[in-house]
Amino acid sequence: MTAGRLARRAAHWLLVLLLLLGGIVMVFPLFWLASTSLRPAPELNIVPPHLLPDHWTLENYTKVFASAPMFTYLWNSFVFATVSTVFILLTSTIAGYVFAKFKVPGNNLLFMLVLATAIVPFEIYMVPLFTQMNALGLVNKPLGLFLPFLVLSYGIFFMRQNTMTSVPDELLDAARIDGMGEFAIAFRLVPRLLAPALFALAILAFIQAWTAFIWPLLILNDPKLFPMEVGLSQFANNFSVDFGVTSAGAVIALLPTIIAFLILRRRIVDGITLTGIKG
Repeated sequence: MTAGRLARRAAHWLLVLLLLLGGIVMVFPLFWLASTSLRPAPELNIVPPHLLPDHWTLENYTKVFASAPMFTYLWNSFVFATVSTVFILLTSTIAGYVFAKFKVPGNNLLFMLVLATAIVPFEIYMVPLFTQMNALGLVNKPLGLFLPFLVLSYGIFFMRQNTMTSVPDELLDAARIDGMGEFAIAFRLVPRLLAPALFALAILAFIQAWTAFIWPLLILNDPKLFPMEVGLSQFANNFSVDFGVTSAGAVIALLPTIIAFLILRRRIVDGITLTGIKG
């Protein structure tokens, strides 16, 4: 074996080792969360903590459903995330198509302004946003919760890039020659060509809405409207936190996103890897 080939093999296995270590670091918090949710209360205070429970129990999961309306929280999160995802797919696809294929004055400038909003932290504008919602009478209303999650600037960028690389101008011209109108092209033809990207954006948008915490906490004060993330905060009081019950609730909150990712993982990878960098 030559020195060059030996060096390449060593570099390959070093990369594999680094990726393996990185994967362990990323997965370990989830493993620890699940492990904590299966521990009885006395084991939560053992020092040093054991990697696995000494006595496995589902008592924490029973307490979660007994002490809080978990099905209501799950349903609220599902409705919120689904509505947000549908509107983000719609707005991102149409806006991305317009920015990619319609050359009008100011198009690039407007796109840059939209993209620039992605770098503004939510904490910067959440107070003005809340003030606006309060003026509209939308505090503690589902519409007030939904409105900021109906458009995603990254989604517009994502779909624009995919439209530029996956939707040929020749195909659009052929559709127009065959008599297809612009609305039919935008709502029927383009989405079919962008199916992998739509699946990828759908899971990203769904996770963003499902895991939202700050905005629902600000805009809602009726427990009947709380999504899952805000509902979990109700397990903490001013003096203590029941980590076993809270961990069980967090595991339940994670399951829908994990299941969605496992089902759509191939389409997500395809959609992201096909995203072009042409601009």
